[in-house]
Amino acid sequence: MKRLGHLNRDIARILARMGHTDSLVIADCGLPLPVQIECIDVSLALGDPGFGHVLQTVLADLKVERAVLAEEAREHNCAIVQHASSLAGRGIRVDYVSHQELKRLTHSARAVIRTGEATPYANVILYSGVIFDAPEGARPCK
Repeated sequence: MKRLGHLNRDIARILARMGHTDSLVIADCGLPLPVQIECIDVSLALGDPGFGHVLQTVLADLKVERAVLAEEAREHNCAIVQHASSLAGRGIRVDYVSHQELKRLTHSARAVIRTGEATPYANVILYSGVIFDAPEGARPCK
């Protein structure tokens, strides 16, 4: 039995398949989802599990280099703005786009994790980073 990382087999499978710049959406329970994109629905009840809890478990198991959130969250959801600050504090680039643009960007995601979150604009697109750096002393090829 798996001991570390995500225990949800579908989330673990998606995270294991993520390559550099692939995207994954963590969504509230109201975001319209593209039909062709896999949806991993972890919602149990309104608000359960919450956006922040799911985000933290994914960040513990996935190297993220960029996050995209809805611009509208800045005015309508202070908790999401705090999560964005936390992402930036981890060295993750945070970008804001219109909610319409965010919905369009979900169409190229590997999957959507649908939470029970029931607050406005509680959605993020996470872009995978790489887990290795250039070796010590590495030089560019000539």
